[in-house]
Amino acid sequence: MKKLGVAIIGCGFAGNFHSNAWKKVYDIEINFRAAVDSQLDRAEALKEKWGYEYATADYESVLADPEVDIIDITLPPLLHLPFAYKALDAGKHVICDKPLTGYFGEEGDELPVGDKVPKSKMYQRILEDLKEAEEKIGGSDKLFMYAENYIYSPAILKAAEILRKKKSRIIYMNGECSVHGSTSPLSKDWNLVGGGSIMRLGSHPIAGVLYLKQVESEVRGYDIKPVSVVADCGKIVKQFPEEAKKHILSKFNDVEDFGNIVLAFSDGTKAVILSSEHYMGGIQNHINLITNDGVIECLMTPPNNMRTFFMDDENLDDVYISENLRCKTGWNNVFVAEETLRGYMGELQAFAENVAYHTKPESGLSIAIETTKIMYAAYLSAEEGRRVDLQ
Repeated sequence: MKKLGVAIIGCGFAGNFHSNAWKKVYDIEINFRAAVDSQLDRAEALKEKWGYEYATADYESVLADPEVDIIDITLPPLLHLPFAYKALDAGKHVICDKPLTGYFGEEGDELPVGDKVPKSKMYQRILEDLKEAEEKIGGSDKLFMYAENYIYSPAILKAAEILRKKKSRIIYMNGECSVHGSTSPLSKDWNLVGGGSIMRLGSHPIAGVLYLKQVESEVRGYDIKPVSVVADCGKIVKQFPEEAKKHILSKFNDVEDFGNIVLAFSDGTKAVILSSEHYMGGIQNHINLITNDGVIECLMTPPNNMRTFFMDDENLDDVYISENLRCKTGWNNVFVAEETLRGYMGELQAFAENVAYHTKPESGLSIAIETTKIMYAAYLSAEEGRRVDLQ
């Protein structure tokens, strides 16, 4: 049995999700080596909950630890690339949570960044950062694995299998990731997260449709690339009067709460991506494929495995029904086996196998780069009201 030492960098919401998935990896022994966070109390809490050998706020000491093989980065996007570069330089394999990076402001920018900095400046800076990432990460002999759970959800993997077997041609796809607010207190400010619903939510279905077109490329025997973006976004709820906001879970400052993207590919096909911060029913996660010989509907969120009906919320405070569902009364679809159906277990099982057996990850640097480029092309398109060519 192979044995791999793992260090989690960032011990918040995503750190717990990843730790839960690491616990379920089979055929490869996972050594829960280190829990790392600038807030040591959070690192200690993760250590105690999941059984890491030690907790620390010192990233450099973890990079020097010979028993750490994999650095699993679940930090805010601002820190993804700096921490990934250091890990690769230290000879560690890297798992990087989505999105790869973003524009967070620079010296001389007027504040708030999301309202004052032109998206054209952001896009040009992102292209420069992505070129640097391609050189630094692509030149490493260690694996870079992009933690996009959509790609490893059973529904998407089954869709990929069907595309390979039937050799179907995709006509168009539509995908959505919408939630009721955010679990992160950082999500309201552009300089902390690099964008709003497109960045935080839309990155999931964007990566999913890129992966499925990648599969179709393999089947067709030629490259199919994203070539242009037309998008719109807005701060819809910000315009509402206060009395209309009583059911709104999160308040956002200079980031958008709604985004819509039309993505065109080099074979003439399209994908439509929707993201919203205000889906009152909890969450929507899906990608639908319309092909020349059928329809494939991929539902990542457990939609109807279990239902409940309650007259009140009494004694349900600690019962998880679904993500960001504030009210548990009435009918609800309960998330069952969420870590499996949303791809978290498959993702880390695959990454462990990639490292143990020296294989290429399905979700790697190319999808991470293309997803980021598309998101910022979308912001540019929405601000300037035009199509943005990607090539």
